[in-house]
Amino acid sequence: MKSIEIKGSLRTETGKKATHSLRKNNGVPCVLYGIQKDENGNPVATHFTVTTDGLRNLVYTPHIYVVDLNIDGKVVNAIMKDIQFHPVTDAILHVDFLQIDEANPIVMEVPVQMEGLAEGVKAGGKLALQIRKLKVKALYNVIPERLIVDVTSLGLGKTIKVGELNYEGLQLLNAKEAVVCAVKLTRAARGAQAAAGK
Repeated sequence: MKSIEIKGSLRTETGKKATHSLRKNNGVPCVLYGIQKDENGNPVATHFTVTTDGLRNLVYTPHIYVVDLNIDGKVVNAIMKDIQFHPVTDAILHVDFLQIDEANPIVMEVPVQMEGLAEGVKAGGKLALQIRKLKVKALYNVIPERLIVDVTSLGLGKTIKVGELNYEGLQLLNAKEAVVCAVKLTRAARGAQAAAGK
């Protein structure tokens, strides 16, 4: 996985008024959930801010990154855990980060990439990717930048489901019956099939 550096500043005030003022000045409130736990066993949370521009390359990209999070000079490795957008303007409202623990698996979504020319496409069908990202659980250093799905032998009207995929060191968390990609019958392919059946 590629890495990207994001610089942030610790927040001293976290109320509604402070948050509103922060967003007005191009800032995004963020929370980093660390490896350390509090007395109740919950991850210790660090509240900080990042500029909207500072998040652009992490958010608006098809790639996934390990984030070198620099908060007032202290750097930790993290992944983006959750993001909230404004329902109307699509502005980034809030981002949660999770500190990476090299000894424990993390959960993150990895983009799917289809490879090969499907048999069904040669027969006139249309290849469709139904799930763009799969949720995986693994140690962060074995998570690939993308999950390759070989569609070469995929025939007309056939699908590849999550349960049929297997990647070393990765546990796929999506439902096993969920369809990742399919070759759909086009009108032309249906006509050809009907003609061949006569």
